[in-house]
Amino acid sequence: MEQEGTQPARPVERPRQARFTSGSTLRHVISMTATGSIGLIAIFIVDALNLFYISMLGVQELAAAIGFAGTLLFFTISVSIGFTIAASALVSRALGRGDRNEAARLGGASMVFMGAATSVLALAMWPFLDTLVGWMGAKGETARICADFLRIVIPSSPIMALGMCTTGILRGVGDARRAMYVTLSGGVAAAILDPLLIFGLDLGITGAAIATVLSRFIILAVGLHGAHVVHRLIRLPDLARLKAATRPFFGIGVPALLTQIATPVGNTYVTVRMAEFGDDAVAGWAIIGRIIPVAFGVIFALSGAVGPILGQNYGARLYGRLMETMRDSLVVTLVYCLAVWALLALFSNQVADLFGAHGEARELVIFFCLFAAGSFLFNGTLFVANAAFNNLGFPGYGTLFNWGRSTLGIIPFVWVGSTYYGAKGVVAGWALGAIVFGVASAVVCFWLVRRIARTAASGAEDNIPAPPPTANSPFSTGKAATLS
Repeated sequence: MEQEGTQPARPVERPRQARFTSGSTLRHVISMTATGSIGLIAIFIVDALNLFYISMLGVQELAAAIGFAGTLLFFTISVSIGFTIAASALVSRALGRGDRNEAARLGGASMVFMGAATSVLALAMWPFLDTLVGWMGAKGETARICADFLRIVIPSSPIMALGMCTTGILRGVGDARRAMYVTLSGGVAAAILDPLLIFGLDLGITGAAIATVLSRFIILAVGLHGAHVVHRLIRLPDLARLKAATRPFFGIGVPALLTQIATPVGNTYVTVRMAEFGDDAVAGWAIIGRIIPVAFGVIFALSGAVGPILGQNYGARLYGRLMETMRDSLVVTLVYCLAVWALLALFSNQVADLFGAHGEARELVIFFCLFAAGSFLFNGTLFVANAAFNNLGFPGYGTLFNWGRSTLGIIPFVWVGSTYYGAKGVVAGWALGAIVFGVASAVVCFWLVRRIARTAASGAEDNIPAPPPTANSPFSTGKAATLS
């Protein structure tokens, strides 16, 4: 790697206009969401195939071990997701200001922070895997298999995290297609390697672990090609610039991380209450948990798609387009959720048949399809609002609303529902809590966007809360090393 100051002088490049600062915001929202959805669906399918292959070995402990391992791996992925949001926000803001050099330095700093944080996490977890697996409730042979699986996979967590960081950089520049290729490449690799190693080489669950690690290296390779080779948006900063980037990166990344962790906390409480009504009820809730990401994967993708659009326009000080983007995102959420809800309600019996649900499990699945699925309109609204909070300088609001949804929006509602209406009351309580926090988050989000616009219109832009770094920030000047 070379220092910029030692390189021969180069012609000055004309600033390239950020992609999302012009054109239809609705088109940008739809395009980014569509490509993001494909990548997410690929991940869901591969996860299902992985569990399917393991179950074909006919050993119950193997499938259970994968389930426990997935729970623990979720927390390492949550760290990566939170910091990926931060990378996307910082890069998109810099591009919105027309400062591509700063965007590249922020991209490089994000990679450094991501690699360092996840390496520390992996090193901290690895010696205590047996203890952590035991805390999750795994016992005997299942616990041993789970810990062995994690000992292979956990050291590769930084590789996966860096690959995810490149997708944040690619979304920040507006290249949703290459961001999609990153996740698709990992999905395709895992789909090929899993059966080859599990059955072809007769490695069993060890083969599944090795396939996971290899697919992560492929994800990183494809991501680096897009973010660095194609867009040149990864430039490693020196120590001074790295220090200057610390506060804005972790100021977004840590609240976003905490936001991600909130969801499983709420779902754990729902599972505990559902267990009071027997195995059939728990099975029904488990099936609902599989329906949601498939049916509403587009909404999950939307929350990641809208962030860079807001970030670029915020950086470019095009505050009117912030309001347009929020409105368009909520329109997409409304139309999609109503359409999916209608389909689920129309084919509720067929959905229950697809999962082989019987007894109370079948009743819960049908109840979800007919009634509770409609609450995802408000969950989607919360997701979009969180993306706005993260990219407009208010990540703490996202943390507040998501934890509010996962505690106050679940615990009292589910408790009342389970007490008076049984297992269906649990599902109904889970759904009703989303309405309260979905509406509240939207109200606060639009209030903040209007506040930003009014402050800018009054000529007092310096007073806008939590503005992005300016061209005069310490981070935007000086030397930086180029990743080569």
